Amino acid sequence: MGGLGAIGLPGLIIILVIVLIVFGPKKLPEIGGAVGKTFAEFKKSTKGLIDDEDDSTKKENKKSDAS
Repeated sequence: MGGLGAIGLPGLIIILVIVLIVFGPKKLPEIGGAVGKTFAEFKKSTKGLIDDEDDSTKKENKKSDAS
């Protein structure tokens, strides 16, 4: 099992407490927004790469069908 499930709830709470201590409560919304935008951009880029790969696969299939 990978991803966030491997951390578990206690680990996540510890990480959040450390972040709160390091950055303070005033910076948390700012950091959360930045993390959210980063994940959204990553998801958008990943989707674009997958779509590009699907398009090139379809073009190759059309070329082989035409032969």
